Amino acid sequence: MLAEEKEMIDIKTVRKDFPILSREVYGKPLVYFDNAASSQKPSKVIDAISHYYEYEHSNIHRGVHHLSAEATEKHEESRKTIQGFINAKYSHEIIFTKGTTDSINLVAYSFGNKFINGGDEVIVSSLEHHSNIVPWQMMCEARGAKLKVIPINDAGELLLDEYRNLLSIKTKIVAIGHVSNALGTINPVKEIIAEAKKKSIPVLLDGAQAIPHLAVDVQELDCDFYAFSAHKIFGPTGVGILYGKEILLKTIPPYQGGGEMIDTVTFEKTTYNELPHKFEAGTPNMAGVIGLKAAIDYMNEIGINNIAIAEHQLLEYATEQISAINGVRLIGTAKEKASVLSFLVNDVHPYDIGTILDRLGVAVRTGHHCAEPLMNRLSIPGTVRASFAFYNTKEEVDVFINALKKAVSMLS
Repeated sequence: MLAEEKEMIDIKTVRKDFPILSREVYGKPLVYFDNAASSQKPSKVIDAISHYYEYEHSNIHRGVHHLSAEATEKHEESRKTIQGFINAKYSHEIIFTKGTTDSINLVAYSFGNKFINGGDEVIVSSLEHHSNIVPWQMMCEARGAKLKVIPINDAGELLLDEYRNLLSIKTKIVAIGHVSNALGTINPVKEIIAEAKKKSIPVLLDGAQAIPHLAVDVQELDCDFYAFSAHKIFGPTGVGILYGKEILLKTIPPYQGGGEMIDTVTFEKTTYNELPHKFEAGTPNMAGVIGLKAAIDYMNEIGINNIAIAEHQLLEYATEQISAINGVRLIGTAKEKASVLSFLVNDVHPYDIGTILDRLGVAVRTGHHCAEPLMNRLSIPGTVRASFAFYNTKEEVDVFINALKKAVSMLS
């Protein structure tokens, strides 16, 4: 599934691959710890997009001329690369979308219209991003169904016994984040899926925060849908992926109508195209798709296991260092975590901490992180979130820690 991996990451070489990491903000070297919001892009991705527009651009599919055929071939090569990256059984199980949000909305609309009726139930969790809550709420309101929520403990871990109790004959789908964007909790998705399968309930995984950090094998997981975004894995914005099992994608209706998704059109009746085009109405983001392939090729060169090891080391080091600062309280202390560090400082508002860190060259995210129900459960307004990628360093963590100490002293 993955390219042969190197034994270790050459961090100096890797950092040179990302032009933005060499810039300064407010006269200080940029320390970019906002990777959970969006990762930075290596030159290979930027160059692939530029090359496409300079030499290869044309609208794809159905074109008889050389440029169209060439662009179509590259577009479909990207689909096959993504198929291999997540080990999907067929390339036509890979649907190009605008992003994770778009992918989840597609499933909520199409699956909901086909399978969900009044009195049925949908299960999500307390950890979810709004993108995996609101589409299901909208669908439930439209269909007369109910949204059920898996609770968490104070560490930010799902209560699996409560989940098992929620599963019933009324449950039509389970939609769960693979990794929490706000806390970094890695959910036990294999167990969640296995429990659902006992009752023949399909499962959607929001993989936006997992795909940059973990090896994902959709066949091994046995999930029915898996959604993620290019911009989280060092690719361009505006491109997302929905993996869906062939049998379900063939069964549910199209999400949008227009060009490409049709077979025949008359005023009396329209028939729909085969997979994957049935779900890809309109002109796709060809350059973005090519950029995504370049990003995945780059990740494969580095090695996903090497990425996971490097990021885990950063998380452990940062956790140790920040825990020694008086007044800092970590939010989200699950045993299994991706490289996300959420915290509060005494009674100081997260925005104030983030503003001072920014002036000291450190980019973090503050607020509720599109997870308001989670913040309500924890009885906090939001957090400061530092999120790491494999191109970050322990030296940058030291800069962050020193900047945080300064912010704490200024605001105490």
